[in-house]
Amino acid sequence: MMRSLTKVSVSRPPWGPNSIRYQYDVRTMILALSSWPEIEQRIQICRTVVIPIGSNEQHGPTGLLGTDWLCPEVIAHEAHRLSDTVLVAPTFNIGMAQHHLGFAGTISLRPSTFQAAICDWVESLSRHGFQRIYFLNGHGGNVASIEAAFSEIYSKYSFGALHCPFMLKLRCWWQLPGIGAFADQLFPTGHGSHATPSEIAITQSAYPASIKSAVVTPRVAPNGPIRDAFDYRARFPDGRIGSDPLLASVEKGAQLIAKSADALIRDFDEFTREPFVKCS
Repeated sequence: MMRSLTKVSVSRPPWGPNSIRYQYDVRTMILALSSWPEIEQRIQICRTVVIPIGSNEQHGPTGLLGTDWLCPEVIAHEAHRLSDTVLVAPTFNIGMAQHHLGFAGTISLRPSTFQAAICDWVESLSRHGFQRIYFLNGHGGNVASIEAAFSEIYSKYSFGALHCPFMLKLRCWWQLPGIGAFADQLFPTGHGSHATPSEIAITQSAYPASIKSAVVTPRVAPNGPIRDAFDYRARFPDGRIGSDPLLASVEKGAQLIAKSADALIRDFDEFTREPFVKCS
């Protein structure tokens, strides 16, 4: 559902060149910009929350180190701006990126540390009454660890013969309904799997003052397996995998943000409507 918005003056936009900050009521808000009474009231209306999650790691010669957490954050905040349903938690911006540690600026958690932190985030939100916790992911290397964390969380209830009082959902932003096909349409060749033109385009649209330029050779990077940091740097010297990020543009990024935000709103609302099922 679209909502009416009240504009207020702002000296610096929350993200992007043309953004406007808005004043919200308890129906829809950013958790970090809310007070605890506001969140307490919000939980009485909707018990679903989205957590942008990603990684701070190299993204080739032109990609921002924060690309993998910036993309889901930008999409989630745009969905929040457009919808009266989407509540956004703080971004989980450090992930499992050990294979990128051969490049300056990468920060990684060990899989065990990452999983433990996810468990603590979930338990914190569940304690306050949130019943549906949606992780919008921006880093493919996080997926195995997030799913393992989900299993660890659910196992406590399974082994204790208890009903779990919440649901967890993981969705990579590029796997939102229709987004993968749209990215293929925008970038029929040279998309690849790391430092992709789609993710670079999103950050270019959101942060145009931080656009980078470089000469990349070859234009389309090679593909290959992912193992440890030394192996990765040897196989992919400039950090890219199968991609040509020079295909990115601010305009294509704006299209991806708009379509992804719309898809997130629909996916979030569908998750909110998913019923709990209990055996008798």
